[in-house]
Amino acid sequence: MENMVKTKKQGLLIVISGPSGCGKDSIIKELLKIRKNIWVSISCTSREARGNEKDGIDYYFLSKSKFENEIKKDEFLEYAEYSGNYYGTPKKYIKEHLEKGEDVILIIEIQGALQIKEKLDETVFIFIMPPTMNELKRRLINRKTDSLDKIEKRFKRAYEEINEIPKYNYVVVNDDLDKAIKKVDAILEAEKCRVDRIEEVYLDSKEEKIHEALLDDVKAFDNSKIEIK
Repeated sequence: MENMVKTKKQGLLIVISGPSGCGKDSIIKELLKIRKNIWVSISCTSREARGNEKDGIDYYFLSKSKFENEIKKDEFLEYAEYSGNYYGTPKKYIKEHLEKGEDVILIIEIQGALQIKEKLDETVFIFIMPPTMNELKRRLINRKTDSLDKIEKRFKRAYEEINEIPKYNYVVVNDDLDKAIKKVDAILEAEKCRVDRIEEVYLDSKEEKIHEALLDDVKAFDNSKIEIK
């Protein structure tokens, strides 16, 4: 039998933020194995491609003038400038995937997340936290991808980011990767069940007849004959 509750086809827009080293990428990588109907957004940037980076896979690479032209046309959900280069989330691809019913994940900085919050009310905002700052520092050092100076900057930035937690809907502490994945998965499942995602409640003719029969039974029932002891 067809489900009585019809939910909106449009997918969820999910923003995930957190300090560098908190494990965002690891959580999302495993989440994609559990939830198949998810697309991870690809950002645009005005910087040059590095190493083996490919256009349309790692980033959409635009010239600085092209990026600035897209800003003027309001083609980005959010954008920011870092170290002389632009980074932004293109509206076009997000809209296409959401309308197909796919959930879309954006892994973005807090600055960009707050821009989106001002524009789109239905977005789900999740902040990933390290269990402790000492653990975060250990993870940053063990990655061996940054200089000590850069690690120090990331660490200081983490304190600033954590102060923005009240602006998010959910916080997940990544002290155990498997548990953190399950928590994020549970958040998405709960969001799918929100009442405001219901498009309509449908009763077919058989269900209507059952409802009418039950009402008739109630009307015919004489509770005056019930003896209370």
